[in-house]
Amino acid sequence: MSSLPVFLAERLPSEGAETMLAGPEGRHAAAVRRLRTGERLTLTDGCGELALCEVLDAGRDRLRLRVLRRTIEQAPALRVTLAQALVKGQRGELSVELATEAGVDAVLPWRADRCVVRWDFGPRGEKALSRWRETAREAAKQSRRGRFPEVAEPVSTAVLGQRCAAAAGCLVLHEGATDPLPWVPLPAAGELLLVVGPEGGITDAELATLTAAGGRPVRLGPGVLRSSSAGAVALGAIGALSERWVLRH
Repeated sequence: MSSLPVFLAERLPSEGAETMLAGPEGRHAAAVRRLRTGERLTLTDGCGELALCEVLDAGRDRLRLRVLRRTIEQAPALRVTLAQALVKGQRGELSVELATEAGVDAVLPWRADRCVVRWDFGPRGEKALSRWRETAREAAKQSRRGRFPEVAEPVSTAVLGQRCAAAAGCLVLHEGATDPLPWVPLPAAGELLLVVGPEGGITDAELATLTAAGGRPVRLGPGVLRSSSAGAVALGAIGALSERWVLRH
């Protein structure tokens, strides 16, 4: 089922029932993907529920479907939340896209001291947050995911420290760290907070706040990655070092 195209639906019918895929999702399935009678696709509610469907009839902007089978994509025992510092321009959206494709469970935008953009309260900040959420949704569909990552409201360093203290583990990517990520034992379950700083780096005060809350500075390798790609690379390493890449259907 995971290799079939995935489309988002607010409600999934029971097995054997017929349903209509309309609106933007139906238009994309019929006009862009050009799915036709007899082909199959997957519907998801974005919260783990999946429905394997067969196309009964294809219109210009909608599909009539029959649900063949319902399944559930279980949440991983170890959930990774990416605390991503705000990045200027499209690189912020790229960081969310890559992290979603790498399997992140949630994204926490972080107003770090050296962020060029601030996402001020008001329409501009709401628009930027909306773009991150839309990026996560589209990347999750592209990746054939049944669980879409939540993109939360942006937080300050103080709030991030509280999240770090409450998590089962907290890794802070830092170019000055001496321990490579593979040397650090990972928790078997719970939330693992992965902190990625801005292009200008994490300040000494921010690092002190996070380490005092239990965060552990780590590095990914001898080089320094950009803020937009560091999270995805770390997620790949965490997936290989844990059981997060085990299929959960």
